Amino acid sequence: MTTANDSPALTPLRHARERFLTGLPLPDDVPPEIAAAWRRARFFGVPHDLTEPTRPAPPAGSALLTAARPVLERLAPPLSSGQSAVVLTDERLRVLWSGGNTPHDETYPDLSEREVGHNSAALALRSRSRAEVHGPEHFLDLWQDVSAVSVPVLAPENGRVLGTVTVASGLCAERSPHPGAALAEATVAAVEAELLTRSRTAERVLLDAYQRAAARPGAAVVALDGRNRLVNETAAGLLPPSALEALEALEVLERSTATNRLHRTDAAPGPSEPHTPDDPHGPHSPAGPAPYVLDLPDAAGTACVTQLRHEGVVIGVVAVVEPPVGPPARPAGPPRTAPAGRSVPWRHATSRAADLARSREPLLLTGERGTGKTFLARELLAAHGGPAPLVVDAAKQPAAAAIDGWAGPSADGRTAAPVPDRPLLLRHAEGLAQTDIASLNSLLEAHPHAPLLVTYTPGTPPGPCLQRLLDGLAVRSVTLPALRERPDDIRELLAELTPGPAPGEPPLTWTLDALHALERHTWPGNVTELAQLVRTLADGRRIVGPVRRAELPDPVREGPPARPLTPMEHAERTAILAALRSHGGNKARAAAALGIARATLYRKLRGYRNR
Repeated sequence: MTTANDSPALTPLRHARERFLTGLPLPDDVPPEIAAAWRRARFFGVPHDLTEPTRPAPPAGSALLTAARPVLERLAPPLSSGQSAVVLTDERLRVLWSGGNTPHDETYPDLSEREVGHNSAALALRSRSRAEVHGPEHFLDLWQDVSAVSVPVLAPENGRVLGTVTVASGLCAERSPHPGAALAEATVAAVEAELLTRSRTAERVLLDAYQRAAARPGAAVVALDGRNRLVNETAAGLLPPSALEALEALEVLERSTATNRLHRTDAAPGPSEPHTPDDPHGPHSPAGPAPYVLDLPDAAGTACVTQLRHEGVVIGVVAVVEPPVGPPARPAGPPRTAPAGRSVPWRHATSRAADLARSREPLLLTGERGTGKTFLARELLAAHGGPAPLVVDAAKQPAAAAIDGWAGPSADGRTAAPVPDRPLLLRHAEGLAQTDIASLNSLLEAHPHAPLLVTYTPGTPPGPCLQRLLDGLAVRSVTLPALRERPDDIRELLAELTPGPAPGEPPLTWTLDALHALERHTWPGNVTELAQLVRTLADGRRIVGPVRRAELPDPVREGPPARPLTPMEHAERTAILAALRSHGGNKARAAAALGIARATLYRKLRGYRNR
């Protein structure tokens, strides 16, 4: 260790910082990331000579601090006799705990760049990896003779960043690696192990409360903890997606409030006056305040909601649902004419298709493969009654003979045949042969109002004859949106695509983390791909409980890359994801299996995420 003045490696950077603070241009050899960090601090209005930081209220009821405190308290005695300090922050970089000694005793309560400028904790949070900041790389004058290394703390169940652990000391002459890096990484590993143990215990508390509530005959029970959603078969039959979403929003609100009471807001309906029904959780329940009643949306009834607490922290809720009293309300609006979906793009497309299908004229449905064109076509035809349609799949058979047979000859063999009464559903128009297209164009010239429904998947540029057919149908055409354009429909589609459970088995349910991964996936195969995934899980699953993110295929679980990848990067990413999956997410073992350094693995993963 040396003082700031004895570190020749940092002298050029110290001079560059002085030029920056006096408004002079920066030298060309200043690292771009450091220059950008200084500029952000200036943009945020951080004073470089800050000595009296703002004092925000410390976060209350931090689950991270609860798990980390035993680890940190074991570090406190040796830290007090040394020249290093350890600092724990949450995901917003608010300081939860600090101990030890540094060249300066000031402990800032907020390490975000908006408050104190560039520092290792903010860099580690942004990069999701170990980060070091030395002396003049900091923006504040107070930290010019301080070196710090920070490591992010990741949630063991989903990899979300929960906070950071920082080890700070006097300035390191050689800059990197920081001598406290091993201590920071070991502390984070111990905290993450404690988090994993507590997470499993909290899940056990949730499961026990759910099973006790569901043991009552006929009870409709939902239990949520932000990661898991447990819904018994009775509740699944009663609750629409909107009611489950309301309970999930309530659960988030319950965990986030420091007073353990539900406050009425515009964003979430407040409960009615508390009442005390038969306690479904038993005398030794981890429940918090008395249960209360919540009115569910879409006339789904009411829910008696009870908080679940573990080690003084609200971890979730259990809701016992009561169906509405009286006859069920009749659904408003026209009958369903499409697969599940309430998003604006889907409702717009299907409403237009339903309007056009009211008249017996040709209708063209276009869209990517798997978007539901054939399903929608059959539903539109069924909604208007009449004879069953003649279905012709141009991808499987020549269509000319079927088209000619559908139209039929005229009575005298010379005049045009009458308009067919039976509708024709022509699938995969992109697969029509030239003779098929010629027959169809001739038919439409003679009968422009024939009851014809065509599905078309764009791909290679169509030839002149097919383009002429598509142009003729363009006035009465509807393009169905891809599934990636309507992620809000994923949850409703899951409810429709999931097969019913075998007798005596629970229905297939999903954790929130798995649902979020499904909603982020790009779904190149659209609804067909989603249906195949659901069938595969339903048929081959041997695990009890909701489907977790770890059970999803690699591309779905990891999410799409943040930027377009080259073919080589695609191959690398696929190999890395496969190695991570085969080694249970352990990056060190995955790197060893791939024959690369762990730092290389981290760098490549960051490269896929960053634009």
